Parts: sequence; structure tokens; C-alpha cells
Amino acid sequence: MPCEKFTVIATKGTLDWGYPPFILASTAAALGKDVSIFFTFYGLTMLKKDLSGLKVTPTGNPDMPMKMPFGPKWLRGIDFAPLVPNLLWNLPGMDNFSTTMMKKTVKNNGVATLEELRELCQEAEVKFLACQMTVELFGFEHSDFIDGVEYVGAATYFEESNDTETTQSIFI
Repeated sequence: MPCEKFTVIATKGTLDWGYPPFILASTAAALGKDVSIFFTFYGLTMLKKDLSGLKVTPTGNPDMPMKMPFGPKWLRGIDFAPLVPNLLWNLPGMDNFSTTMMKKTVKNNGVATLEELRELCQEAEVKFLACQMTVELFGFEHSDFIDGVEYVGAATYFEESNDTETTQSIFI
């Protein structure tokens, strides 16, 4: 029996980790599946009204390729990540540098922004489930988040994903 439902648990809240849940959810919705994303802990930042402050850090991503999104072709082909000692990624400004490079790379490759992917999910009626316990834990207010979010407990996620024969679930 084919999977009719698709659920994602989104726990990461950085620019680079925001893409997988929205890409997978929008694709599953386009394939006709009933889709929900359960946002918990740092993943809640993906539901905030303003995503402009999201960053990417090379410190927590040792396998992240670090290529220049501009310049001559030979320069854009160099992966600088293995050439830079880990210690240098911790210098002030490196997160901002990495974030700028990531945004430029996304734009150069015609990839949708997180805001666009999130809107696409909403248009496709993907359910956005925010973990109410985590909202309270981090001191968020419902007004911090976009419209259309359901505030639920973990039990609701289990209800969404309880039929293992017709539901496919992933953890990001």
C-alpha cells in the first residue's frame, strides 16, 4: 500500500537546516500526500514571521562545502572548507560571511528562499504543527509566528504519524 501521509519532525533552526523540511514537505504535497511538519526546539525559528536573521555556521557543519558564489569559474570550483583550519571558522564574523555566501549561492542557483518554500508549503496545505511545550520553554508568543500554525503537544504528532502502513515519517 503506498504511503498517503508524510510527516517531518523539524528540530534545527539555521538557514541551511531550514531547507530540508520545506523542500521535502512541498514535494510530498505536490505528489498528493497529506503532509505535516512538527516544529520543535530550534526548528520553531522556521515559523517566525521574520527569517532574515537566520544564519549558517561552518563550525557546526564540518562537511559543508565552502565554495565562492562569484568570481572566475576556477575560483568558484575550489572548496575552501578543507583548506581552512577549524579554529578559523570560530573567528568573529565567520558566521556572517558563511551566511552571506550561502544566500548568494542560493540566489545564483535559482533556489527558492526559505520564505518562498514556506509559502509554497502553506499554499499546498502542509500542516505546520508547533510544539506548544517548546514555545513556552523558549518564551515565544504565538504572535511571534506566522499565521496558520497549530500549537500542539507531542501526542498530536503521534496521532499524525500513527499508521505505519500509510504514513512515512522523517526526523530532521
